[in-house]
Amino acid sequence: MLSALLVSLKVVGVATLVIGVVGTLLALLLARARFPGRAALELVLTLPLVLPPTVVGFFLLYILGRGSPLHDWLGVDLLFTWQGAAVAASTVGLPLMLQSARAAIAAVDPELEDAARTLGRSEPEVLLRVTLPLAHRGILAGLFLGAARALGEFGASLMVAGNIPDRTRTLPMVVYDAALSGDLALAAQTSALLSGIAFLALALTRRLEQPARR
Repeated sequence: MLSALLVSLKVVGVATLVIGVVGTLLALLLARARFPGRAALELVLTLPLVLPPTVVGFFLLYILGRGSPLHDWLGVDLLFTWQGAAVAASTVGLPLMLQSARAAIAAVDPELEDAARTLGRSEPEVLLRVTLPLAHRGILAGLFLGAARALGEFGASLMVAGNIPDRTRTLPMVVYDAALSGDLALAAQTSALLSGIAFLALALTRRLEQPARR
């Protein structure tokens, strides 16, 4: 389980960074910009929430595998690597971050942003000093949820990265292998660890949401 824990930490670390940066930028775009196809873009980005993880993994095989621009033109091969698992984990965790962050940014009063502009603040300053600080609770809540979902990702990661010991095997795969081999003690220990992390993420999310409700 130790090697799988180390792989999971690498995967979740990269996935959390991607989810945080990309999710915040996309949330800003969807919450503030108006452009043709905005609703369709949001639907596509949210689709991994309702698709079976294996279907998400199947689509990622086309995006990352042979015949794709990423592989053939740029020479980037992420299949059966922990980096590929991080891409899969980011894909399934991003919608949770996006939904929470978009709602939080949309709830920021535009008049406060306009007031900052009238005081001579530039757009980056308005974003960093007004918008993001006021929306930070929703952004953090989404980040916790997205990271927890990335840690528990199994189906898409299995399709993209496989289940290679010491290379791409993560904690959810340890549970799967242990249950199949009859090692119920290991499966129970790993499941307890994952459940504890998920419980902590949900508890932090609820705590961040409480002031907004009041």
